[in-house]
Amino acid sequence: MNVVIVGAGIAGLATALSLEAAGIRDIRIFERAPEIRGLGVGINLLPHAVRELTELGVADRIEALGVGPSRLAYYNRHGQPIWSEPRGLDAGYRWPQLSVHRGRLQLALVDLVRERLGDVIETGHRLVGVSEGADAATATFETASGAVDATGDIVIGADGIHSALRAIRYPAEGAPPWSGLTLWRGTAVIPGYLDGRTMIMAGDGDQKFVAYPLGAPDADGRQRVNFIAERRGEGSPDADWNRAVDPAPIVELFRDWRFDWLDVPAAIAAADEILEYPMVDRDALPQWTFGRTTLVGDAAHAMYPNGSNGGSQAILDARTLAFHLATAPTIAAALDAYEADRRPATAKLLEMTRQTGPERVMQLAYERAPEGFADIHDVIPADELAEIAAAYKRAAGFHPDVLNSRASMSVEAAARDAQATS
Repeated sequence: MNVVIVGAGIAGLATALSLEAAGIRDIRIFERAPEIRGLGVGINLLPHAVRELTELGVADRIEALGVGPSRLAYYNRHGQPIWSEPRGLDAGYRWPQLSVHRGRLQLALVDLVRERLGDVIETGHRLVGVSEGADAATATFETASGAVDATGDIVIGADGIHSALRAIRYPAEGAPPWSGLTLWRGTAVIPGYLDGRTMIMAGDGDQKFVAYPLGAPDADGRQRVNFIAERRGEGSPDADWNRAVDPAPIVELFRDWRFDWLDVPAAIAAADEILEYPMVDRDALPQWTFGRTTLVGDAAHAMYPNGSNGGSQAILDARTLAFHLATAPTIAAALDAYEADRRPATAKLLEMTRQTGPERVMQLAYERAPEGFADIHDVIPADELAEIAAAYKRAAGFHPDVLNSRASMSVEAAARDAQATS
């Protein structure tokens, strides 16, 4: 089987590694950027994604890049605790949660693809068209040297929220809809907070601050953290993604957010660089697959970062697609099975992120007690808090009871299981 992948981000690279592990090695990856620079800030890989990386044999390489948070804690804008829960191994998963720098993750995946598949990544290729034959699809790319065609048994669009393949299939869709929120993302070395392994979210639906460690504390108790500062009514949907901005106005927006355990404005002021992003997503699609082409990752289902699940869902797409391509009787059957597995699940998850996902606990606390509270359980019952967290895990596919017991998407493991039950 000959596979063409459009995009060398996390989704495209994970797809290539998943296909290789499933026995499909005739793969070419075409990336629009002239070079892969490993841009971005922090990303969380949840246990369901780390399971897939483990079964691909690459988790150790990724784990060395970051840190496994032990706890996720929600606070209001006064720094009062709302909900806290263990994460990763501490929550009973067989796999950890990992916080890593997105750029370092991408470069590590590039290295792994080259080690396992050779020189299969072509940069400077912008997708401008796709055509269908009876049993193949041809992607046409614009390059500095002119147009280039790449024909494969399947063409996979892994080219992100601004996917060219998606735009070809849905030309009237337009730009991603803006939520009205702007995100400022950065990394900074600050005094360690709480236990040094906790991911925190503080605020509500109009203003929020998120932080999580990207490494262990140093000898002075300082550590590098990734943060996201978020505010409604600021910025523009037309902001230049990855544009560095002056931290001073953002510090001012959070000037009163000084908690006993974290000085938020000082953390923002300490950033190496702050990048501005409009908080956008994509509407769920009625169809990902057309003939011999399909979509994965943000190209298929870009969603708000509520729940920290975008990169993890891309890895699940990659593994699911590779499994079906390796085990289904035909390519058409494989693509149908892939879409049946992933499209309804991600559509439900996308809708939950628009309702703030597990971060809903912060909004409820604000609506019911905007000036704060003595005890969160006077405001939100413990059972209600627990169900919000559990419902999101079930929808996202990483409730520990489900994840720990579900069948592997490794082709070899599936073959062994089938043989054992025959």
